[in-house]
Amino acid sequence: MQETKLKEIIERYERASSQVNRRFGALIQNKLPEGITQEQFGIIRYLSAHPDSTSTELADTFCVGKSSITSITTKLVDKKLVRRRPDDRDRRVTYLSLTEEGRLVAEQAGKVIGETLGAYITRFTEEEAMQFIEMFEDLAARLKD
Repeated sequence: MQETKLKEIIERYERASSQVNRRFGALIQNKLPEGITQEQFGIIRYLSAHPDSTSTELADTFCVGKSSITSITTKLVDKKLVRRRPDDRDRRVTYLSLTEEGRLVAEQAGKVIGETLGAYITRFTEEEAMQFIEMFEDLAARLKD
C-alpha cells in the first residue's frame, strides 16, 4: 500500500473512530443509572460476562494502570455493585464479581446499549452490518498481537 494512501486511511479511521466513540459515549451516558460513569459501566459490563476477574485482568483488558482499576472498583464496591473475594489459596489474589444489584445494572445497561446501538446498526443491511463487525473484530484481534 502506498504511504500516502495509508496516511489517508489512518486519518479517516481516527476521525471516524473519535466521532463514533464521543457520540456513542454521550448517548449512553445520558441513559446510564445516575452516578455511574462510563468507566464504571465498562467494568460492570465486563464483570457481567467475566465473573471472578482480577484487577490485573481488568487493567490488561481496559489498557489502564492497576491503580485506575482499583479506584474504579472501590467506587463500585462502595455503591454495592461489585464485591471482592480473596482467593482461598493465594491471599495476594482478589476476585471481583457483581452483586445482585450490579447484575441488575448490567442487565439494564445491556438493554440501553442494545436499543441505542441497534437503532443505528439497523440502518445498514444485514450484509453491511456483518461485513463491518467482521472487519472490526479482525482489527481488534490484530491489535492483541
